[in-house]
Amino acid sequence: MSLPNVPQPLAPRFVSDLREIAADYDVILCDVWGVVHNGVIQYEKATDALRRFREKGGSVVLITNAPRPRARVAAFLDRLNVPRDAYDGIVTSGDVTISLIREREGKPLAYIGPEEDTALFTEAESVMDRKLRFVGLSEAAYIVCIGLEHAEREAPADYDARLRLLRGHEAEFICANPDIVVEMGDKLVYCAGALAESYEAIGGRVIQAGKPFAEIYTRALALATETRGAIDHTRVLAIGDSAHTDIKGGQAQGFATLFVTSGIHRAELHAENGNGPLNAAAFHQFFDTLGFAPTVAAAELLW
Repeated sequence: MSLPNVPQPLAPRFVSDLREIAADYDVILCDVWGVVHNGVIQYEKATDALRRFREKGGSVVLITNAPRPRARVAAFLDRLNVPRDAYDGIVTSGDVTISLIREREGKPLAYIGPEEDTALFTEAESVMDRKLRFVGLSEAAYIVCIGLEHAEREAPADYDARLRLLRGHEAEFICANPDIVVEMGDKLVYCAGALAESYEAIGGRVIQAGKPFAEIYTRALALATETRGAIDHTRVLAIGDSAHTDIKGGQAQGFATLFVTSGIHRAELHAENGNGPLNAAAFHQFFDTLGFAPTVAAAELLW
């Protein structure tokens, strides 16, 4: 089904808070990492804004490229004291990845990612008829990449040899997190999306599980529909801090978008290397170069 086209002006409206535009929307699809938290602390103003939107009758689905089952993400949010009444549900790229793994049941696979971060595979096996068959890179029909093994000290170039090995026998590359970088406290670290880009650059076949690709949005809307019934797509607002995943993905689905400028693009868009106010000239140059822009923009998400 084609979705309505929501115009996305190259000169977006700047708003100081969500309250200015909340009445225009029934559903928010909100990014998590960079908007709700930074991996270390929750952003209390943002979670308060989402909670107040729900109090006014709106629905909030958190939509994240976290390569983990939704239950694991919910538990992590609990540890950061993100209130459960700030959202109706969660959809993750890990959920989509599990479906992709199930479609390839029986095929040998390999894994790239942190050694301890394998809950996704345990969850996949719980809904499959057989155990997953892990093999080395040279034997894998496909690979699931959750991220870099040691993201805090590695870069995509460290994986060039492994990616060439996979490309040599045309293994599929399932990217469980299409983000290129993400905030970890006050630092940016590379994600699985950066390795996916490298694999595509050498001719490899990549299948993306999260934003900006359609499947994760389909699941998020289905979840919102469960809580409120039929949804008018022109009254859906996608919120995020990544131009390439959150804004591009929301626009591709025909949704209005709210871009949070103080997330991963903060150093590019704000004065004083990200610590000062928004640089309007840098903002417009940034989106002029990309060729698209959000519907509205705000320095941070707050009510």
